[in-house]
Amino acid sequence: MKLFYSQGFAKVPLRVILIVPFVVQISTSVGLVGYLSFKNGQKAVNELADQVMNKTNSLVNQHLDTYLAIPHQINQMNADAVKTGLLDLQDFESVGKYMWKQMQLYKNFSYNGYTLVTGQGAGSGNYPASKFITLDLYPTAINRVSKVYSYATDSQGNRSKLLSTYDYNTFAQPWAINTVKAGKQIWSGINAWDGEAGYIAASAGYPIYDKNGKLFAVFGIDLLLSSISDFLRQIHVSQNGSVFIIERNGLLVANSSNQKPYVIVNRQTKRLAATDSRDPLIQATAKYLQQRLGDLQQIQEKQQLTFDFKGDRQYVKVTPWRDQFGLDWLVVVTVPEADFMGQINTNTRTTIALCLLTLVVASIVGIYTSRWFTQPILQLSQASQAIANGKLNRLVEVKGINELEILAQSFNHMARQLQESFTALETANQQLEKTNAELEQRVEVRTAELQATIAELHYTQAQMVQSEKMSALGQMVAGVAHEINNPVNFIHGNVTYVEEYTQDLLRLVQLYQKYLPEPPLEIQEELVAIDFDFLEQDLTKILQSMRMGTNRIREIVLSLRNFSRLDEAEVKEVDIHEGIDSTLVILNNRLKAKPDRPEIQVIKEYGNLPLVECYAGQLNQVFMNILSNAIDALEERDRNHTPEEIQAQPSTIHISTAAQHRTVTISIKDNGAGITEVVRSKLFDPFFTTKPVGKGTGLGLAISYQIVTEKHGGKLFCYSQPGQGAEFLIELPILQASAYPQVYTNLV
Repeated sequence: MKLFYSQGFAKVPLRVILIVPFVVQISTSVGLVGYLSFKNGQKAVNELADQVMNKTNSLVNQHLDTYLAIPHQINQMNADAVKTGLLDLQDFESVGKYMWKQMQLYKNFSYNGYTLVTGQGAGSGNYPASKFITLDLYPTAINRVSKVYSYATDSQGNRSKLLSTYDYNTFAQPWAINTVKAGKQIWSGINAWDGEAGYIAASAGYPIYDKNGKLFAVFGIDLLLSSISDFLRQIHVSQNGSVFIIERNGLLVANSSNQKPYVIVNRQTKRLAATDSRDPLIQATAKYLQQRLGDLQQIQEKQQLTFDFKGDRQYVKVTPWRDQFGLDWLVVVTVPEADFMGQINTNTRTTIALCLLTLVVASIVGIYTSRWFTQPILQLSQASQAIANGKLNRLVEVKGINELEILAQSFNHMARQLQESFTALETANQQLEKTNAELEQRVEVRTAELQATIAELHYTQAQMVQSEKMSALGQMVAGVAHEINNPVNFIHGNVTYVEEYTQDLLRLVQLYQKYLPEPPLEIQEELVAIDFDFLEQDLTKILQSMRMGTNRIREIVLSLRNFSRLDEAEVKEVDIHEGIDSTLVILNNRLKAKPDRPEIQVIKEYGNLPLVECYAGQLNQVFMNILSNAIDALEERDRNHTPEEIQAQPSTIHISTAAQHRTVTISIKDNGAGITEVVRSKLFDPFFTTKPVGKGTGLGLAISYQIVTEKHGGKLFCYSQPGQGAEFLIELPILQASAYPQVYTNLV
């Protein structure tokens, strides 16, 4: 048990053992006080928020009860006047002026009118964008479609000017259809009215029946809902609180925000869902209700909820509101907790600050007290660790406590003895390490030199092998061309004489046929046997084919001789196009169609180039390397594509040339798979290749780069992106160093 106890507390500093229990007690007290203060404040906020939302709900409900009852009261009053004979609905102008006067009293009506079952009627309009309260008369109607005459009025309601006329069918409108269908006084819905100053209004309808129970007329009043929003803005819920009213389908009716519950686009008014409101708090609250409560139709009782918005807690109260005429709305009050937490948070912060100040003061006193006891022991501990880490010159000075002073003197004596012993040992080790370091440095230098020499020899050897291969290829091509050229020239030269002799013999036979139309039987049989007529025609064609064949062989031989250029080891003026064409002749077999791929098309766009001073044979080697790589890339592309894809985008090599002031450029571009940036940056490095082992040495482009840049003072670039092919651009001076010696002094 002693061993376990010693090990368990061996790594705990003495200062910590003295301070921690004291600090923990004070920290616990501070935390408990702060927590209780916060919880009490939050409880008070919950109660206050509930009171505020209840009061707001009560105000909103009272206003809705009063405001929305007015249209039905007016409709009821007008209907009673008709039943008692005070209003004669056939006297359109009188009834229209009567309704005009009602509009003067109730500014929140946007329209007040009636329509007989025939379509005739009258009314008065007070539209938000209008300067007048209009008098609308529609005394005539055909098939219930009435001609409406809208007049501006004077201060007495008399007609002053005709504003507009239009056709209108009351009984085709939703509000009239719903009213007639219900057969009683109802709200027929909320309608959006278009125009530059669009608005939304609730339509109150009232059907009038005669003594026989038949429909006689329909009264209708449109009540502006903007006044509800104005009222909601006057209610001070809290600093950042919000109130909005929605229908059961989620569409906004009114809100306390400065944003309207609808938008106007191209003179068309579109109602907004609460989830699409331009007020962030209303939008977030509506989305939360939709997510939490689901179908708004299911809310039949008051709901009180909370959610987080932008890191702040929000209290939400949802209250259903209904009236006897069919309206079924939800009143939503949102109150941020932060609006009530200001003073509470201030008090809580003050309490916590005082507790923290007490904690800091107590901790400082404890630290200074423990420091007086632990500082000498800490110095001895640090000095022991320093000596263990090799700092043998570390000494300790302790004053104030007698026992610790004696311990420090013994410690310092031990440290000096250790330092003397280790100094001698360190001197011997330093001498040995110095010798080893010198040997290692020499080995590293020699190894680096040897590796560089080996790499240089390897590259030089590979370059010599490549040069010997090209030289041997050139000698072989020249030899083959020479051996083929002599017999072909002999054949080509004699074809002309054979053709002349044949024509002479044919003319002679024709003369025989002319003057001896009946030759002996043996001659006739021979003419039939050899089919003389066919022989006469085909022999001419055979001679022409022989001439074409010998011409083609001579062209191939000329291309082989041009490609080898063994007789042009020095710089000479050369036709670049001739060298490219000779290379293409050599590669013609690889360009032809194969069983696994179609023909590779070569597109030439040659510019007007002057003769260029260059090493023709070496430049042809550059063309051979670049064109061979292009063919390899296109073959690889065709192997990875379907025949349909290849047919849609056939493999092509595009060769173009152009001349500038002192240089010519040759572009060789393919539509292969392209090259990544990592590979492109290493293309001209010796021995770098992306081909499988045995398929390439990695020297072709490196040697080509050396030929273009060092031998000719030109430039060789590669432009490529994956999936977009590759383009090699060669730039050569037209004249070599003899013409511009200052440019080429560094060339080999």
